[in-house]
Formats: sequence, structure tokens, C-alpha cells
Amino acid sequence: MDFTSHTYKEILNNLHDGLYLTDLQRRITFWNRAAERITGFSAEEVLGSGCAENILCHVDAEGSNLCENHCPLAQTLNNAEPCKEEVYLHHKQGHRIPVSVRITPLLDQNNKIIGGIELFTDISDREATELRIKELEELSQLDHLTRMANRAYLDKELNVRMEELRRMGIPFGVLFIDIDHFKQVNDNFGHAVGDDLLKLVGNTLTANARPFDLFGRWGGEEFIGLIRNINLNNLEFFANRLRKLINSAFLLHDGRPLHVTVSIGATIADAAEEIDSLLQRADTLLYQSKANGRNQVCTG
Repeated sequence: MDFTSHTYKEILNNLHDGLYLTDLQRRITFWNRAAERITGFSAEEVLGSGCAENILCHVDAEGSNLCENHCPLAQTLNNAEPCKEEVYLHHKQGHRIPVSVRITPLLDQNNKIIGGIELFTDISDREATELRIKELEELSQLDHLTRMANRAYLDKELNVRMEELRRMGIPFGVLFIDIDHFKQVNDNFGHAVGDDLLKLVGNTLTANARPFDLFGRWGGEEFIGLIRNINLNNLEFFANRLRKLINSAFLLHDGRPLHVTVSIGATIADAAEEIDSLLQRADTLLYQSKANGRNQVCTG
């Protein structure tokens, strides 16, 4: 099969899923249009590069860099066995996107391995997110920098979730999230870079949320997540996964990756309490995370 022919290129470019081909050194030799759409990287930016070279930089749920260790593509090139994984790739804007990847060896006419084929599907709930953004725009309840719910909408949803808890017993948790040392970022790199990092954090939160969860910008470098139908143990696990994904995300600044970390306070709402006390508890847990050294989750 000649993947370089015009006909096959057109077929691959019209796939809904992202697809790229590599040689035996894992250098990218083909990059389809869906790969451009999902990752933000054009074919011209990636051809001839390795995926670890500040391009896709796949990580697992623990934030471990798979391109450097335990690379699924490298395993397929070594053992000729197809594999399937759920990983998180690096978008050009810096945030992390969950994807399902399927990798198969690329064979020549003599069944000799000459490279790899990776097909990847965006498994974030992008359509629901885009619909929510449109609705928030119409209601003037959108934070225009991060394209997330703003504080007014979060306040309204907190009342809705609390009413659901009291009337129907549907539990929910609150994540209070703050970017660590954000003032230093603005002082050292400027407010434009600071704004890009706010968007990076917001996009990572949104891309990795469940359809019935809500994340929004509370103000400044603070974000809130309203996580429906969850207990404290699972809320802590979810919060730590988000924390690790944000830690592994990066912006390229003067050719070098720029990372941020977040501290998180996580708590479950009590039907007998007022919203102010719920938020105060989440905020206190957040600052406990700060006091304990930052880049961690405190629950209570």
C-alpha cells in the first residue's frame, strides 16, 4: 500500500480521527487534517519531527511522559503487535486532551516493519463543551478570556446543585483550584503569557471533565469545579488526576516549555449547610494545600 499516493492521502485526510505515520526512528512522515484539528499543530510544523519534541508528548493519567518511557509506538515497532491506549496529548495551546490511540505497525510489501501508524480519537466531550459555551455567551455568563463559565453562572449553578442535593439526594463535590505562584509568572513573563497559562489550565480542566460536571473561572487565577454524583475518595482521585495533567501541560516560551502547578481544595457538599460555608471549607482546604507546599490536593 503506497501511503504517499494522492488517492491514499485524500482518504487519510478525510478521516474523522487524527492519524499520523512514522518511520522506524518515530519521526513523523504524514499528518492528516484531523490531526491538525485535534492538536492545533499543522503538518508543516510536525513533519520530520519526533512526537516527543514538544509536539504530542503523550502522558498517562499519572502525568508520566510516555514518549520517553513506555512509549506504545516504540513497543509496537519492537514487537509488531498492535496496541490500544487511552492517553493525554499536548495541544499546541498547551493544555492536555484525552485521546484513545490505536497503533499498528506499518509494513512494506515483504511484511517488514518500516514504521508505525497511530490513529487517535478525541474522547473529551467537545460537542457538549461547545454547546455550553454558546449558551453561556447568550446568557452573558461566559468568562471571555478562558471561555469558561464565569462567577455569576457558577453562583447560580451552586444553588441548583444544592437544591438537587436537598430535594433528591444527588451528591456533589466542589474543587477550589488556584494556580501556584501566578504573580511570579506575570512578573517574570508578562501578562500575555499569564493569560495564555490561564487558558491552558482552563482548557485542561474543561477537556477532562465529565459531561455533567462544570468548571468555571472564579476570578484571577482561581477556578471552581462542581462535580456531580461523587464521593470524597473519588473526588480526591479526580482532583489529583487533573492536578497531574496540568503539571504535565506546558506552553512554549522562547523555545522552552513553561509549566505551572495548581493547589486544590476538595470537599463534598452537606445538605444541611449554606453555600457560603461550603465554599469557605473548600477555600480553607485550598490554602492548606498551599501551606503544605503547593501542587497538591487537600480534602475534608
